[in-house]
Amino acid sequence: MGRLFCGDNRVVLREYFTRASVDLIYLDPPFSSARAYNQIFRDESGNRSAAQILAFEDTWHWQAPKTDETLQYLTDTGLNGRTVPAELASIIASLVRGLGKNPLTAYLVEMAIRLVEMHTVLKPTGSLYLHCDPTASHYLKVILDAVFGPRNFRSEIVWKRSSAHSDTKQGRRVQGHIHDVILFYTKTDKWTWNPTYTPYDSDYVEQFYRHVEAQSGRRYRLGDLTGPGGAAKGNPHYEVMGVTRYWRFSKERMEALIKEGRVVQTQPGTVPAYKRYLDEMPGVPLQDVWTDINPVAPKNNERSERIGFQTQKPLALLERIISVSSNPGDLVLDPFCGCGTAIIAAHKLGREWAGIDIAWLAIGVMKARMREFGIEDIAVENEPTEMDSLRQMIRERNGGYKFQFWALNKVLAMPVGGIEKKGRDRGIDGVRTFTDTAARLQRIIYSVKSGHVTPGMVRELIGVMKQERAAMGVFVTVERPTEEIRRAAMVAGSYQFAASATFPRVQIVTAEDLLGGRVPEVPAVAPPTGFRRISLAAVDRRRGEQMVLPKVTDPLLVDKAVSREVEQVRAQRRKAVEDAKRRRKVDSTRVRGRSA
Repeated sequence: MGRLFCGDNRVVLREYFTRASVDLIYLDPPFSSARAYNQIFRDESGNRSAAQILAFEDTWHWQAPKTDETLQYLTDTGLNGRTVPAELASIIASLVRGLGKNPLTAYLVEMAIRLVEMHTVLKPTGSLYLHCDPTASHYLKVILDAVFGPRNFRSEIVWKRSSAHSDTKQGRRVQGHIHDVILFYTKTDKWTWNPTYTPYDSDYVEQFYRHVEAQSGRRYRLGDLTGPGGAAKGNPHYEVMGVTRYWRFSKERMEALIKEGRVVQTQPGTVPAYKRYLDEMPGVPLQDVWTDINPVAPKNNERSERIGFQTQKPLALLERIISVSSNPGDLVLDPFCGCGTAIIAAHKLGREWAGIDIAWLAIGVMKARMREFGIEDIAVENEPTEMDSLRQMIRERNGGYKFQFWALNKVLAMPVGGIEKKGRDRGIDGVRTFTDTAARLQRIIYSVKSGHVTPGMVRELIGVMKQERAAMGVFVTVERPTEEIRRAAMVAGSYQFAASATFPRVQIVTAEDLLGGRVPEVPAVAPPTGFRRISLAAVDRRRGEQMVLPKVTDPLLVDKAVSREVEQVRAQRRKAVEDAKRRRKVDSTRVRGRSA
């Protein structure tokens, strides 16, 4: 199992991780590309919602005095206690002096201090992979050279992340950007390394393994059996199939190979050759250009892993990195874990894991995604555990939204809206869906309030429920509700789920309730629809097509079929969506008829 942390990774690394405790670090930080990436959520029918949540803003600014203080810490040995390499201090000061105080240098300063902390927690045998794009990869390499030492740079991996861009006719005046860069460093010259191979290129197979054995259909190529160096190298000299040479093997070994059918003579008098079967070859040793791992497929692909994060990376990519540079039981850390692909890959491969993200939204996405892979009850180690720390979180910048995401995570609801709203949320902060006993899709809508609450807010929720035809509503508040507020909720009545299951139509839950483990009473529901469930079997099949050689299996990969019950729920929900579409179509026809 592993651990999740919500907060600034610079602080979390210093306060929660001991020196030399991590075996592998993979980080995919927000690139300095001046773009804003949004978390896109689907509605109940699986379509993209009009509401988007700003997962993180990939735009870095020089914020005085915060960034100035970080720069001062990096360059002042009195402040950092000589924990920052002198080379790094010199390079950072030169970059800021030469390039000025701007978004790029702000990004580099903030990355530098975090890379120092990561180097501290990494074991002597540990490795670090930094995933970035060409916007700042050259600057990041200089910083990594200063932190880890140039001698510990191992390779610059190029991953082809997309197909060719064909937008020249739309005015593109530069080569298409289709790759990311992954910088690979180790802490010392002794690091964990598990050799990995990829399949041979089909053209290579056709050219070199052009022979096919008639009896078995196995492909093979012919290899040299003669002993290089002759007598000087101690190679034996004898006759084989009428040909006398110095040979690689002893006469006894050669006779055994002939009996096994591994020695062939294409024509009488020609030098015998060794039969090398394709299916016995491990493949091509892993190189530093990766074109065999596809990006995450579009959502409309039934085997897609995509959940909505625009920067989401494929599981196969993370599985390769983790397999190469760690062993089962090792601790894998992702300090910018976003939607959690790295920690899911680590879990699948039998590693311990730790993930850090600054946004409660990302924590909620990760926990929901981990549940889809059968990983339940993941505690967030530094989340608020009592009202004082929760109120402190609310007082922070954007604290109301932090509380909103924290609360929705607690009740397993899908967030709607956010810090930057791209559409009207109609007073709805969260949504959770379920199918009723007639297999109709129903909704529970959530309203989360971090400030003063009034009975009118509950009545507003009830009005929105009626407009949205929602089965139930949940009102989450920091304040304890007054008697007037409770009476306003009681007016909504009850929801009959089954003959023996009745629920209050509107429920009020306080922050204290959530801290104490009390959550709203709702019908048994399927996992949140904002996070697409995918089968591990489908993921492994997709990865198998890209990476795994024929007749080779990896014992660490677990092929878990989705349970029959989940398939039934899926079928019910698909039917409910189709029924809803038909009802809307009928209603639309009636409206047009009345208008006519």
